[in-house]
Amino acid sequence: MEVAAGPSDQHDHQFIRGDALKALDRVADKSCRLIITSPPYNVGKEYERKTRRTIEEYSDWLEPIVEKICAKVTDDGHVCWQVGNYVRNGAIYPLDFLLFDLMSRRGFKLRNRIIWHFNFGLNETKRFSGRYETLLWFTKSEAYFFQLDPVRVPQLYPGKRHSEKKGARAGLPSGNPKGKNPSDFWIFDPEDAFRVRPIWRLPNVKAAHPEKTIHPCQFPSELVERCVLAMTEPGDWVLDPFAGVGTTVVAAAKHGRRGIGIEKSQRYLSLARKRLAGLRDGKTVTRLFGLPLRLPKLHERVSRIPVEWKTAAE
Repeated sequence: MEVAAGPSDQHDHQFIRGDALKALDRVADKSCRLIITSPPYNVGKEYERKTRRTIEEYSDWLEPIVEKICAKVTDDGHVCWQVGNYVRNGAIYPLDFLLFDLMSRRGFKLRNRIIWHFNFGLNETKRFSGRYETLLWFTKSEAYFFQLDPVRVPQLYPGKRHSEKKGARAGLPSGNPKGKNPSDFWIFDPEDAFRVRPIWRLPNVKAAHPEKTIHPCQFPSELVERCVLAMTEPGDWVLDPFAGVGTTVVAAAKHGRRGIGIEKSQRYLSLARKRLAGLRDGKTVTRLFGLPLRLPKLHERVSRIPVEWKTAAE
């Protein structure tokens, strides 16, 4: 295993090169307030083709990693686990079922099952195309740290007031002036989420996304950042045992937290280091909060019905 320092000081951020199960031994127990990750789904991506497992084998592989992860969380800390589906013979197995069992048997409490919806993905022909994944938020204890204010969204009806039945509060504004709880359904359209509706919409990292790298399953910085802001304070350690190209560490550094990323691929690790260094130099781009989704205009070529389609319909 190899440890690489972050852009400012080795005590601020760390990358550990190695297999997650072994590399987790390099992280002190009860040291991380937030562990957030998106592990391999066992669906045949480039980094798992040589180790394709049955769902039973996948569970056996994952369980000792979960065991070690749980030991790294502070008593008031969190585990956020973003997963999709395992597919076998055309049938899907929701991996959050598996994770819920592994975490709850270790005493962790599920606080939210957050739905992340996105517009693009693998198109299917024999079932509906999958367009969402889940983020499971677990806490280690009942006394967990959580701050809602940094991730609130504007009130839908800011002028709404309490009715006469509310006694002393009658006639007063009924909403919180700081904003509304964004809920557990993250559709992530910033235009709606931050100006109109109490939901979040976020595009997945594909094609022209400003954060797109060589990684085939990169999750967006915004998803990580919202967990970081709500569940940690500046200076806290944030760990990702499947760091990929370092999105979690970059998101942690962006908000004054300290990140640890574990990754066995030298190729991905090298890019993660560059992205972290680029954050300091202003060269690493992350998608801004509140940036509306880009929709094609009617006059653009991509909005026009192809001639071939018209011909086929006649």
